[in-house]
Amino acid sequence: MTDIQHHISDDLLDDYRAGALPHAFSVVVAAHLSLCNDCRARHEACDLIGGAMLEGTEAAPLRSDARARIMAALEAPAPAPSPRGSGVFPAPVMAELGGRPPRLRMLGGGIRQLILSADRSGSLRLLYIPPGKAVPEHGHGGLELTLVLQGSFADSEGAFRRGDVETANYDIEHQPIADLGAPCICLAATDAPLRFQAIVPRLLQPVFRI
Repeated sequence: MTDIQHHISDDLLDDYRAGALPHAFSVVVAAHLSLCNDCRARHEACDLIGGAMLEGTEAAPLRSDARARIMAALEAPAPAPSPRGSGVFPAPVMAELGGRPPRLRMLGGGIRQLILSADRSGSLRLLYIPPGKAVPEHGHGGLELTLVLQGSFADSEGAFRRGDVETANYDIEHQPIADLGAPCICLAATDAPLRFQAIVPRLLQPVFRI
């Protein structure tokens, strides 16, 4: 895709390459890279630079058990092939879905969600927002990455279409509204509960784990 306007920051790409991102955010970054030529090129260029730097370093001595570990790895069964992308869902999302279509749970107002993973480091979910519908206004207790997979939405931070990523943190309060047309489907990762303004979303927050 070439019309993506909102990209992954350099800091997040660095953490992704280093394996320092929590699982939920790593999936969002991987899904964005599968859709965005620009970010994928940046990511691959940094990999090449890192490889060149490693070639210039002195070789480290092998551990005494290196041969046994290599032989064990060679004898291990091959991992199952990862699911391919399907429809609007890139391969990293299909891997989280186990290769199956998503089964979304109703939140209210036609909005649905499916929690793909959740632990102490963060949660990952799919969100389905009908055309013209708004997510309740909210702030953030941490970082939120939202990748658009289908349709589009707009809020105080701009307009976001397929492949765009919105990065929101403590100083952003917004109310995403899905545009008319196709329903908006997003992949969202958070590392802290959202801060809702209205009382009803606050009361339902523990039930829907958002």
